[in-house]
Amino acid sequence: MRKTELAIERCKTMSTLQKILGGKWKIEILYYIAIRDIHRFGELRRHIGEITESSLTKQLRELEADGFLIRHDYHEVPPRVEYTLTELGKSFISVLNYMKSWGDENLQDK
Repeated sequence: MRKTELAIERCKTMSTLQKILGGKWKIEILYYIAIRDIHRFGELRRHIGEITESSLTKQLRELEADGFLIRHDYHEVPPRVEYTLTELGKSFISVLNYMKSWGDENLQDK
């Protein structure tokens, strides 16, 4: 048998989730928007801290493209842009809450 025939079949759902949420900051971005009620770019950047503007912009665009976020541009000066969850994003809140609880219980020494 060839190596490809011996390969274990990957779980398509988990593989897709990894592709969508695999960015370094995506889970944290979703957490702040969903749980901490933070919707503006500058506020997100201040809360995350170590993220660059370009990385935050990239991750927000990817989450928007993947259907988790809606970007609201108010066309004001100075620019005002806010992000909210889509229905898909809202359906992920219970997962975020579970991850937070699990982390609080199991990752205290990390």
